[in-house]
Amino acid sequence: QVQLVESGGGLVQPGESLRLSCAASGSIVNIYAMGWYRQAPGNTREFVARITNGGSTNYADSVKGRFTISRDNAKNTMYLQMNSLKPDDTAVYFCRATGYGDYWGQGTQVTVSS
Repeated sequence: QVQLVESGGGLVQPGESLRLSCAASGSIVNIYAMGWYRQAPGNTREFVARITNGGSTNYADSVKGRFTISRDNAKNTMYLQMNSLKPDDTAVYFCRATGYGDYWGQGTQVTVSS
């Protein structure tokens, strides 16, 4: 089993930045990729960004150039640096870990509003 805990969400104005964190614990040795997803009210959950154990990354087109995914293996933590935030980025952001199983965190709310 893998436990994931997100943090760092909040209320910001358009153009501002936030950094989300996802702390992993448990059987993390089997994880080969981690990612961020988000879900806005009334919408389905959508892919945001992903990073593999080898450091390869990929992003949704809507966040390319604004968001950066990274991980600190020593701290078992993944990050999502979000810059130039827009109201359309408002959503609950979820952390996902993929290995022998598929694991999700409980989510953290990000609200972008003036």
